[in-house]
Order: sequence, then structure tokens, then C-alpha cells
Amino acid sequence: MTHVPEWLLTVVIKSAVLIFIVVTAFAYLMLAERKMLGWFQMRVGPTWCGPWGLLQPAADAVKLVLKEDLTPADADRFLYKVAPALAVLTALLAYAVIPFGFYPDGHPIAIASPNVGILFLLAAGSIGVYGIALGGWSSQSKWPLLGSIRSTAQMISYELAMGLAIVPVVMLAGTTNLAGIVAAQARHHLWYAVPLFVPFVIYGITALAETNRAPFDLPEAETELVAGFHTEYSSLRFGTFFVAEYVNMITVCSIQTLLFLGGGDGPWVERLPWLSVVWFLVKVAVLLFTMIWWRATLPRLRYDRLMAFGWKVLLPVAALNLLIVAGIVAAGGPRG
Repeated sequence: MTHVPEWLLTVVIKSAVLIFIVVTAFAYLMLAERKMLGWFQMRVGPTWCGPWGLLQPAADAVKLVLKEDLTPADADRFLYKVAPALAVLTALLAYAVIPFGFYPDGHPIAIASPNVGILFLLAAGSIGVYGIALGGWSSQSKWPLLGSIRSTAQMISYELAMGLAIVPVVMLAGTTNLAGIVAAQARHHLWYAVPLFVPFVIYGITALAETNRAPFDLPEAETELVAGFHTEYSSLRFGTFFVAEYVNMITVCSIQTLLFLGGGDGPWVERLPWLSVVWFLVKVAVLLFTMIWWRATLPRLRYDRLMAFGWKVLLPVAALNLLIVAGIVAAGGPRG
């Protein structure tokens, strides 16, 4: 028998467990969003499936499985079927380098901790648009195509401001390793959301745009494009796009927690290192709550205003802030 290296087996087990946890979190994040939107709008939300509606995700999954899987006659069948899987795959890639906390010996709880962790996240995030773009184009229908074009333009535009918001974090921490960035904040218990409040806000706004969340949900604007890029999808492939969207929500909130909120840093972590995982999850949950809050509060932007806001407001502000932080660091200001 072929001997499987121990490190490879460890990585496979960690990956399988992590994917299971993330997919389960997606299911109950969707339920939590429906519950919270109900409360915001003075409704009760899901209540019929199980106690307090806790079995609603299982009911939704069964419903999607039982629906007929239709493929448009003129669609590019290969790309049409690959696009949803590609959207989920790119969403899950980021979890390979995200440190969820720290072991008692100080090592990060992560599948991998490369020195170029931020660059890996930016690279994985930049190819996330392909799933949506290919899904809209391969459907060979004008409404999905318009939705995918909108998504491509929107994600490219807001990624520029997102990247410029991340660079000041790298300047202060002096490293692109995610665990190193968390350690730099934990050293003085000063989270970068305080000295880098402007990049923190810019990242939060661009995260909404990158995940196509309201008020930036123009690629799937049902009032204009029926349902946007996934109009021609049904059954499990339709649901797969939603898996990608909600997993991306968790991803961008996890990254924001690492870069600006100290990751797993918090009270009593030095005495009880496992608490770092709890603090990390609490911070991510708070950020997810704010994303849902924005959806319940803000109306959808008009598309030209959406693009103008990205290019004429966020990008110049992010660039100006980067120059200011670079000047402070060059002058021997706070670092690490």
C-alpha cells in the first residue's frame, strides 16, 4: 500500500472539518438573517420548521434538491454547470490561510500560515468574480449577461479601494502574514480599527460591494434584471450561488476581524489561549450582524451612483489615507 504522508493527511482532515463547519455556518447564517430581517420589519420570520424555525435550512435544502434542474437549450453546458462550483470554490479558498485563534504554544489555528497570507487572500478574492461572470455569460440570456457584467465592473472597481485600505495595515504590522498582523495588534492590545479607522470603514463598505450585498446588490436586482446573473439557474445549482454569497460574507468579515479587530485577541486570552477562538467568532458575528442591518436599513443605489461612489469617493479617500499613513511610518511613527 502507498504510504500517505502524515502532513498531507492532517491537511485533508483539517480541510474537511473546516468545510463542514463553514457550510453549516452558512445554513444558519441564512436562517439568522431571515429571523433578523423579520424582527427589523416587525415580522416573526421562519417559525414553522422545527422549534423556532431551526430546521428551516434543512427544509430549504430538501426543497432545492426536489426541484427540477433545468438547463437552457442555448447555454454553454460545460461552463453553465461549472460556474456555481467555481463560485463556491473561490469562496472557500480563503479559509486555507485564516487563523481562527492560537494554540497554547502560540502557533496559529489554521490550515496554513504563509508569509504572504494577505496576497493569497487578495488573489483568491480576485478570481471570485469568474463564477458569477461565467454563470451569466454561459446562460446565453440578456438578463443574466447584464447581471454578470455589472458584477464584474462592480467587483473590479471596489477591489481597488479594498486593496488600498489593506496596505496601511501591512505598513503598521510590518508583515503580510495574517498571524503576524494579529500578533502585532495583540502586543499592545491596540486594534488597528482605532488608528486606521478610515481604512476600517472603507474595507467594510467595499466588503458589501464585493459580496453583492444591499445596498450594492445591483448584479441581482430583481426589479431590473429579473434576478440577475442566476436567472436561468434552478435546483441545486441555484442554491450553490447562495452558498457562495453567504460563505463570502463570512470570509470578508473574518478578514476584517483579522486586519482591524485583532483577530482572536481579547480579555483573558493570555491565560486561556483557547478563548482566542471564541473572541474571533464573536467579532465575526458582530460584523455579520451589521451587514444584515445595512440590508434591512439602506435602499439599493442606482448603478451609475454605485460606480461613481467607488471611483470618485472611496478610491481617492483610500489613496489619500494611504499617503498619510505612509508618511507617518516613514517619519518613524507607530509600527508593529
